[in-house]
Amino acid sequence: MSEQPAVHELRLVVTAADYDAALRFYRDVLGLPERGAFSSPGGRVTILEAGRATLELTDPHHAAFIDDVEVGRRVAGHVRVAFRVDDSAGTTAKLAAAGAEVIAEPTRTPWNSLNSRLEAPGALQLTLFSELGDDTDAD
Repeated sequence: MSEQPAVHELRLVVTAADYDAALRFYRDVLGLPERGAFSSPGGRVTILEAGRATLELTDPHHAAFIDDVEVGRRVAGHVRVAFRVDDSAGTTAKLAAAGAEVIAEPTRTPWNSLNSRLEAPGALQLTLFSELGDDTDAD
């Protein structure tokens, strides 16, 4: 008999100064489906589905290695969000057209994925990755 997990969902909460622009970017351009929207006096929140969530923990040395592979230098803060997409090159172009700053164009990684790096609304650094082979555990 397997034990039930203690955690059932990972929710990343991003406070965006330009809420409407961030909502358009993540919901309408990136295509994250809206799960719910709520308001408080003078405030709003929207919960977007982002597929299966994982928490990837890395030490500073490996984080620097990932940045070096994807960008060529250390650029990420202590939090970076990675989205697995079907077409990282096409999605990178689509998000750039919607206002994201491309930090690095799609690059083939040693773990056999095609990864790009962007600065997105909400001051969030994104990795977009498409799997090219059998290795699916690393971004």
